[in-house]
Amino acid sequence: MPPAPGASSRTPSTRSSTDVSRDPGSTGRDESRDEGPSRRRASLSERRARRGDPVWKRRRAGRLLGGLFDYARTAWWGIVSPRVSESDPLVIAQAVILREGPPRQVLLSVRSDLFGWELPGGTLEAGEDARAAVVREIREETGLEVEPVEHVGDWVRRGFRPHTARVFLCRVLGGLETTSHETPRLAWFDVEAPPDELFSWYREPLRFALSEREGPHHAEEVQGLATIWGAMKIDLAMRWRGLPGMDRTED
Repeated sequence: MPPAPGASSRTPSTRSSTDVSRDPGSTGRDESRDEGPSRRRASLSERRARRGDPVWKRRRAGRLLGGLFDYARTAWWGIVSPRVSESDPLVIAQAVILREGPPRQVLLSVRSDLFGWELPGGTLEAGEDARAAVVREIREETGLEVEPVEHVGDWVRRGFRPHTARVFLCRVLGGLETTSHETPRLAWFDVEAPPDELFSWYREPLRFALSEREGPHHAEEVQGLATIWGAMKIDLAMRWRGLPGMDRTED
C-alpha cells in the first residue's frame, strides 16, 4: 500500500499533577454541576468543532471512524483508479535523509491519511524529473531543502497500486523542520533501530541506502493481501493510540 499522491519518537505528553489541582480561589464543590445546560451546550459546541479537525487531531472514536473514509479512498486509489482512469505509469520519488551521529539517524514521516512511519516523498508531476520531484516534495512535507546525492534504486511494485518507487539518498542543505497538513509528524530514528510502525515496503530501500553498492538497485515486488493487512494493523494501532506527541488524556 504505497503512499497516496500528493517515525520524533517523542514521549507522549502526560498531564502533570498541577493540571488537575484545585484553583486556590475555588469553593471546593464541583462547580461544573452548577453550570447545568450552559456547560452541556459548550460541550456540544466543542464536539461539533472537533468534527472539523483533521482526522489525526480527533479523539479515538473520530480517528477510527475517519479511517473508514480513508480506507475507502485508498481502496479506490489503489485498486480501481490505476485500471480505470489512469494511463501513465505512476512514479513516486522518495528520500532517505540521513543525519550523522552518533547515532546515525534517518528522517521519517507520518501521513495524515495512513498512520505509520515512512520515507518522505511523493508523486512526480507531469513532465517533472524525479530528482526535482524529491526536492519539491521534501520541501513541501518537511520544510527542509535537500540535495539528492545518489540514486539508491527503483522498486517496481505490482498488485495494489502499481507504481515505481525511485529512491534517492539526500543530504540536507538548509531549511527548518516543519510538519504540514499532509505530514503531521516528523521524527529522526536510529538507522539501526527503525520503529516497528515503519511500513514494510520502506525497509528494503532503507537497507540498500545504508549499504555499499555498485550502482542503483532494481527490484520487482508484488503487493498483495499480506502487505495490505500488515499496513492496516500498523494504521489501526496508531489510530487507537493517537499520533506520537498527542495528549491521550482527551481519548
